Amino acid sequence: MRGRVKRLCALLLAAALLAGLSACGGKSAKTPEEGGNLKIVATIFPEYDWVKNVLGENPAGAELTMLLDKGVDLHSFQPTADDILTISSCDLFVYVGGTSDAWVRDALENAGNERRIVIDLMETLGEAVRAEELVEGMQGEDEEKSEEEVEYDEHVWLSLRNAGVIVPRIAAALETLDPANAAVYQANAAAYLEQLDALDAEYRAAVAAAPVSTLLFGDRFPFRYLTEDYGLNYYAAFIGCSAETEASFETVTFLAGKVDELGLSAVLTIDGSDGRIAETIVQNTRTKDQRILELDSMQATTAEDVGAGATYLAAMERNLAVLKEALQ
Repeated sequence: MRGRVKRLCALLLAAALLAGLSACGGKSAKTPEEGGNLKIVATIFPEYDWVKNVLGENPAGAELTMLLDKGVDLHSFQPTADDILTISSCDLFVYVGGTSDAWVRDALENAGNERRIVIDLMETLGEAVRAEELVEGMQGEDEEKSEEEVEYDEHVWLSLRNAGVIVPRIAAALETLDPANAAVYQANAAAYLEQLDALDAEYRAAVAAAPVSTLLFGDRFPFRYLTEDYGLNYYAAFIGCSAETEASFETVTFLAGKVDELGLSAVLTIDGSDGRIAETIVQNTRTKDQRILELDSMQATTAEDVGAGATYLAAMERNLAVLKEALQ
């Protein structure tokens, strides 16, 4: 995967430089006090929804854009020149900060806006960020990596506790950009943090009451932060950022054996999966009667979904319901 990302980044850098030429020398957007609207860009849905909740009724009339709004996975997104220009003119830019969006740094360096605030989720979380790990039975990437290369798990949004760290950072940025409405943003963030904490407590209670403590994915595994939050063990076919789509005979056999050994009642997949690997695992177990359940990694949420009422909390509540079923 790393080689594919490097080739992609080279192409994106060229696009960013071209777009930057048209943005350089431009004036900063007007502040709300000067009669202008805040322009906010979030790369993915969870960031977008966190900002939306902190804005609340949006007293400053901020323009909020979700960059990956067509359900394109973060790992395969290729920004257009228009996307780069949108970033260059925004006042607040929120992005993940991992390998998949490494193009962002070059785009920002070549775009003029003196007062822009940038929130890098992985940088904000600091030592809470975890490296990708190959657990027993997991199929590695075909691409070789040196011992010095560490690939960090980018799926930081799948932790309610991480969200609880990032939301105050978003509120602080909005307060800086729009001090006239600082109290509103503080109150909205506090109310949202209470909801995050309440759902986190529900997760803790569900895991404590569950008869098993292991999840098994016949798919990629982007849920390391969630499992670590609640002390769950896991097995999976691939790491979270893997580009692999075909599991080997050895991988399927190992995972089917683990289902039998641990007496698991479900094999999990993630959104967008065709379920074939999970089905193959089930067919190789002794009982062949395990349910196939889906957890939402929120990597394919579209603007249409948002328009239909999709929210981060609703997705995590659905994931809790699935988790309860999988741990029976």
